[in-house]
Amino acid sequence: MKENFNLKFDFFNESTPPLIGVDISTSAVKMVELSSAGKGAYRLEGYSVAAIPKDAIVDGNVSGLEQVSDAVKLAWKLLGSREKRAALALPSAAVITKKVLMTAGLREEDMEAQVEAEANQYIPFPLEEVNIDFQVIGPAPNNADEVEVLIAAARKEKIEDRVAAAEDAGLKVIVMDVDTYATEAAYSSFVANQLPNAGKDQTVMIVDIGAVMMHINVLHDKVSVYTREQAFGGSQLTQEIQRRFGLSVEEAEIAKRKGGLPDSYESEVLQPFMQSLSTEVARALQFFTSSTQYNRVDHIVLAGGCAAIPAIDVMVQDRTQVNTIVANPFQSMSLGPRVKQQQVAIDAPALIIACGLAMRGVD
Repeated sequence: MKENFNLKFDFFNESTPPLIGVDISTSAVKMVELSSAGKGAYRLEGYSVAAIPKDAIVDGNVSGLEQVSDAVKLAWKLLGSREKRAALALPSAAVITKKVLMTAGLREEDMEAQVEAEANQYIPFPLEEVNIDFQVIGPAPNNADEVEVLIAAARKEKIEDRVAAAEDAGLKVIVMDVDTYATEAAYSSFVANQLPNAGKDQTVMIVDIGAVMMHINVLHDKVSVYTREQAFGGSQLTQEIQRRFGLSVEEAEIAKRKGGLPDSYESEVLQPFMQSLSTEVARALQFFTSSTQYNRVDHIVLAGGCAAIPAIDVMVQDRTQVNTIVANPFQSMSLGPRVKQQQVAIDAPALIIACGLAMRGVD
């Protein structure tokens, strides 16, 4: 069992400097490199984004290894870093997590044995096919003699596919995290500071709008209390641009980001998409408040590529009547010479996971 507790699934350990944060999503590879600016401050040394061809990542799984590896290689080249060590993340849907109670003061070997016994009960495939990690969260709420332990497990093949894509591109994977944990790390350290009282004692809904999926993560007092996914994403806007203006996928993506579309684009394509996005966020909000003990959300934080659409935060706020901001994890950071200040403000919302991963490489 010991080999299952290894660094290929390592989201609980302390930082291992230095590292590049590498977020492999459905549509792009995003990289972030951070360094220490002293006294707990961070500096953004560089970042890059490289598109992944359509269908190379399907439902979070690597289906086109060579294509994904090529995108990682391009992103690393664009980053312009000599650092090869990297932190990657698995999609949260690929990870099984469970909290269990154990006797306080157990030796690590005894705890591993108990984790194995617990894992046997809830993991629906043989343990030799998984990587497992665990961490003591703290004392059990109602019993001083017990501790609460979080166990996480993922299929080895899910991990190995992403590791192979990165290592084929010349990187060395040191850490495998989980995307939601990386988001929470970046939110708690950087984005929360954009909110009143740094989000303390408040309920905050982070909405990360990817290419095909909207990822909802609600935190209360910076602790995750709810996660959900909705089938909605930026690829719907790309498809509509293709259909309306007779463009290829690649041409539509470039036009979406850089402009140059006919005057009718904004009123006939972009505005209806923004309305749909706002409606989806409102649905997610209603679902959360009606299915949990929390009857309100104090703030909505928009992340992902679609969060860069001008005034999308205003439209979501009007639709939900909840204070809405666009995530910028780099807002309070100093910037390295490779970073263009104007461009990073546009790209920042899509880099929240890569930023959280890169934090693992800063002391």
